[in-house]
Amino acid sequence: MSAFVLKENKAIDEKYYYMKHKSGLPIYVIPKNHTTGYAVFGTNFGSVDNRFKVNGKEHLLPDGIAHFLEHKLFENEDGIDTFKKYAEFGASANAYTSSDKTVYLFSATENMKESLGILLDFVTHPYFTNETVAKEQGIIGQEIRMYDDNPGWRLYFNMLTALYHNHPARIDTAGTVETIAQITPETLYLAYNTFYNLNNMALCVCGDMDPEEVLEVCDKYLKDAPTISPERIFPDEPETVFKKEVTQKLSVSMPVFSVGIKDVHQPCSGKTLAKKQAEYEIILELLFGKSSPFYTRLYEEGLINNAFSTGYEAHTNFGFCEISGYSNEPDKVYEQILAEIEKYKSSGFDKEDFERVKRVFYAANLRYFNSTEDIANEFITHVFRDFDMLEYPSVISEVTIDDVTHRFNQDFIKDRIVLSKVLPL
Repeated sequence: MSAFVLKENKAIDEKYYYMKHKSGLPIYVIPKNHTTGYAVFGTNFGSVDNRFKVNGKEHLLPDGIAHFLEHKLFENEDGIDTFKKYAEFGASANAYTSSDKTVYLFSATENMKESLGILLDFVTHPYFTNETVAKEQGIIGQEIRMYDDNPGWRLYFNMLTALYHNHPARIDTAGTVETIAQITPETLYLAYNTFYNLNNMALCVCGDMDPEEVLEVCDKYLKDAPTISPERIFPDEPETVFKKEVTQKLSVSMPVFSVGIKDVHQPCSGKTLAKKQAEYEIILELLFGKSSPFYTRLYEEGLINNAFSTGYEAHTNFGFCEISGYSNEPDKVYEQILAEIEKYKSSGFDKEDFERVKRVFYAANLRYFNSTEDIANEFITHVFRDFDMLEYPSVISEVTIDDVTHRFNQDFIKDRIVLSKVLPL
């Protein structure tokens, strides 16, 4: 085999092939004998990366430009719709922008090679004009207005605006109608040339596709890229929260709430971030998971329903826990959450409960390897955090009750907790 290196974790019987392509692009091929293949081609550039320095010069991009750029790349100079190109080979395509990355993807049961060529081709050939940018401003402007009335969207971003004083995580991924009006072909090319540099990107292909086939397609479509190293600039962010509570009234039949807990240990990447994520997830499951006394009690009292959920959102320069759900008495649920935290501060965690939750969390993470879609998306997420997805199960295994106790006592502090509510009109 060419320059591909085989990496494997025999304990979980998983492997992948890796190489750094001559163009600068890291390539990961995860062999799976599944019916559906899946590929993701992403850049380590998201909605928070709007301020940076290159060659000593500082730049500030309009909010929402990463999402705008994602939309624009699907337009080709030849005028042929990218989705139509995929459809000719039976593939289904999509893309998404998050706070820290932009990802283009497709799934297919056949013609993986041809679809991979389409993916690499359109993402590496930007085409922006004044006319097409103006047209997109109208389309995305409508999308923004639509999300202004979306309860789940507003709940989430209201929670973030309460958590953060200055960090751009508090800004809507799509920006605002006013900020996208500032986007021009020139700002799009600046963002593209800075962050769509192949050294800042990654390709993950998962399915029944030989690494040599992947390499052949990459050789055909990818050109050598000069290394550009943008220095991301983030404002100082206090450990305190900006606002303890945010309430908005929208067209909902039942109140919905989101409790955010600010992670102040930033920046963070690699194994350190992976371990922190595992610790937070185990803590949340111990306190508020479906098998916890808290969940059982509030569910039986009718304060929450089975839509109640928890999770930790991990990023290299910010992070937070979220506890959310529906309740006719969101303030009471919030008080109960705070009381449960204080209760465990006094009692500590039960060793048997900890071991049980850790086993369940370990098994849940192994299930990611059953789906080519889950593998590819999780894989590229970990790549941009400077971590190997195959090592995550062993990181979970290493977490001790002392680790989660220390994390809990250190980070679950009332002054770092906020409440976001969306109430009926």
